[in-house]
Amino acid sequence: MAAPARALSRPSAEDLHRVIASVFDEAFYRAVYDDLPAEIDALWHYRVQGWREGRDPAPWFSTRSYFLDNPDVKRLRLEPLFHYLTQGRDEGREVAPSSDARAYYVAAAWSPQPWRPLSLGQAPESRAATISEAESDAAIAREFDATFYLAANPDVAASGMDPLVHFRRTGWLEGRDPTPGFSVRDYLDAHPDIAVSGLNPFAHYVIAGRAEGRAPRHDLGPEFDVISRLRPIADRIERAVRVGANLQTDPEERLSAALMALRPGLHITFSHDNYVEHSGGLQLCVRRESLRFAQLGRDHMHLYPAAWWPTVRRDDEPGPLGVMLNGVNLGVFEPHAIRMVLGRLPPGGRRSFAIHSLLGHAPDETADILEAAGLREGFFWLHDFASLCAGFHLQRNDVTDCGAPASDSAACGVCLYGDHRARHTEAHQRLFERLSLTVAAPSQNTLDFWRARTTLMPPRDVVLPLARLVSAGPAPAASGARPLRVAFVGMPVPLKGWPVFSALARSFATDPRYAFLHLGGRPDPATPAAFHRVMATLERPQAMQDAVEALEIDVALIWPACRETFSFTAYEAAAGGAMVVTGPDSGNVAAFAAQRGRGLVLDGEAALSHAFSTGEILSLHRHRRKPRRYRLAYSGMTGDLVGAGS
Repeated sequence: MAAPARALSRPSAEDLHRVIASVFDEAFYRAVYDDLPAEIDALWHYRVQGWREGRDPAPWFSTRSYFLDNPDVKRLRLEPLFHYLTQGRDEGREVAPSSDARAYYVAAAWSPQPWRPLSLGQAPESRAATISEAESDAAIAREFDATFYLAANPDVAASGMDPLVHFRRTGWLEGRDPTPGFSVRDYLDAHPDIAVSGLNPFAHYVIAGRAEGRAPRHDLGPEFDVISRLRPIADRIERAVRVGANLQTDPEERLSAALMALRPGLHITFSHDNYVEHSGGLQLCVRRESLRFAQLGRDHMHLYPAAWWPTVRRDDEPGPLGVMLNGVNLGVFEPHAIRMVLGRLPPGGRRSFAIHSLLGHAPDETADILEAAGLREGFFWLHDFASLCAGFHLQRNDVTDCGAPASDSAACGVCLYGDHRARHTEAHQRLFERLSLTVAAPSQNTLDFWRARTTLMPPRDVVLPLARLVSAGPAPAASGARPLRVAFVGMPVPLKGWPVFSALARSFATDPRYAFLHLGGRPDPATPAAFHRVMATLERPQAMQDAVEALEIDVALIWPACRETFSFTAYEAAAGGAMVVTGPDSGNVAAFAAQRGRGLVLDGEAALSHAFSTGEILSLHRHRRKPRRYRLAYSGMTGDLVGAGS
């Protein structure tokens, strides 16, 4: 008999994250929802946005089914998985598996058949016609790397389950790798006979595949991994439209009540996401801007697409907006409701606005909202290059810097974003026609590049660095007897140059001249680098530079795959006394590193490898150059541009 339902309550963000993290299946989430950008944390995405879009957190749990079966939970808009784990299961409420679970497990049957090689002339001859379960288990146990598995899968480590048992039962079905040198997905992709057999691919490789000459993983490079996961932009837009159309919006009265209680002064910002719930450089900038306007005595209203969008939005595409007021999420509202409420605000007080990103916003709709608030003159920030192309990082097919060529170039014809480039340039042109926008760039390098490639003609532009270095005296003396300490600073993702650092660390892992470290939010156990968990936040903005100084990092390798408009990591590394080493196409990172005493700009990856092989890079050792320390003074963003007197 089911227990009586308890009063439903809304958990804190901390409790929500802690409970969901215990069962959230990141491998499933990323495999099923491949529109999720690699740089976005999957758990954060589900907790903040995914469940509202009907996305499932694990193969065994259907968000839509739980809402359908429990209208009280849906009515209060409670996150369903947290409710089930903390209340629902005690009350006898049932769950249904995800509709995507079957497709997710299609590579392996639940009741594996004995493996047999394909009877094709091209297929390799196998050592054995069948492999028993006992033989499979023994083979896996012989070569399984438990330390690597636990480091790569913190959810398994937190559960306390034996890693070998987990891999044999479910881990390989979820695409989790047993060792750094073996890829479950690569092996199954390359050998469809193993995929249809239901046999554990690692067991087959150990028993027969290695002798047959089958590769444990492909060696096509990180670019192949990125390209193999690409989805057409039209498909991403179609999904965004579908999700946006299904979002439940809040009543206009709720927004009206909150805004009518505001002070006379108001600052409005637009960006691509909720800047409190998501982390990153742009999000920290909006938070600092909000704090600066609070000092100026103004309230801060932030608008963002409630459903993630890959491009700017057309007026005929549904796009409910999330609304935040002074850092508190008010809910999801239709754009016309926001416009109506702003139009009813009493006159008076200083008002201003800044557009930090137009992704997920429609230009005319944005201008209408601002004009309802009595605003036409404001600021447009160049955090990226979305005003030049839908591929706002300016990477051809997400792997190669393109430099924003002419839109009719052959290069655009072979790029995933080519057909959608006009959507962005025309939308931004319309925005600049409707509004009087001062372009604000975080660096001169960024502004110069943008000016040379845009047709937009803003009435004014300004350069305001997001941070600056303030001297804090000489750094402590370092011992010359130790190896050169080379660090990667940040999340281990291709966009930020992780493959370059990883390859370098593997090449020189046994070289006594070098020690490799990774300072960031999560490790990559396949890379031989000592991991130190470091995350800079608004509350602890100095965390990264403090770690660089404490660990006596000599060289920070900052080798992004795209042109950076500004790089907090470069400034943080320099503030901690490290030298920044980068490549020629890294945008403002290269401009920063080229300054005297800041770092070194190399011609490419071959030059990087040469510098380590010959030992030339050793000249950047702290003991040889006696570095200085700095503190970072952060910008108040648009608040600094508007000033107290406007």
